[in-house]
Amino acid sequence: MKFKRKKVHKYRATKTHGCGSMKKRRGAGHRGGRGRAGSGKKADQKKPMYAGEPIGKHGFTSKNRKFIVGVNITDVEHDLPSLLEQEIAVKKEGGFAVDLTKTVYNKLLGSGKPSQKLFITVDFASKNAIERVKAAGGEVTVLKTIVKKKKAASHKKKAAAAGESDAPDSE
Repeated sequence: MKFKRKKVHKYRATKTHGCGSMKKRRGAGHRGGRGRAGSGKKADQKKPMYAGEPIGKHGFTSKNRKFIVGVNITDVEHDLPSLLEQEIAVKKEGGFAVDLTKTVYNKLLGSGKPSQKLFITVDFASKNAIERVKAAGGEVTVLKTIVKKKKAASHKKKAAAAGESDAPDSE
């Protein structure tokens, strides 16, 4: 088997390996620094590539972040033959039982209309997806739900609401 020679081989016996003057490649000085170095904060030295971006680090990455990977109804129906092979889907009387918890997908999305009955088990599902699967005679079993926290009403809103209810009716 013939192996490809490394590119450096053609530069053997040349002093600078095709990179001009020797002083050009000593550090990052020839290219103006590494990364955003020298972009400055005030004058014209700002690099246009980073214009408008804030300088420094911002925010944090949550360790408990959950990634939701969605799949449309049309994609599930299109991939039924391969899902049957992998034993993720099973033929049932009058339709197919699909367990999406065995796949990378954890949310069923409502794009497309199913042409056959689908009995789908999934962690999350959109309202539209549930309605469309039910309309075709199937069923969606949702294992988890996302609970969104409600923000507490501000003091001003509470005071305004209390002031309105306490005010006497003038007739």
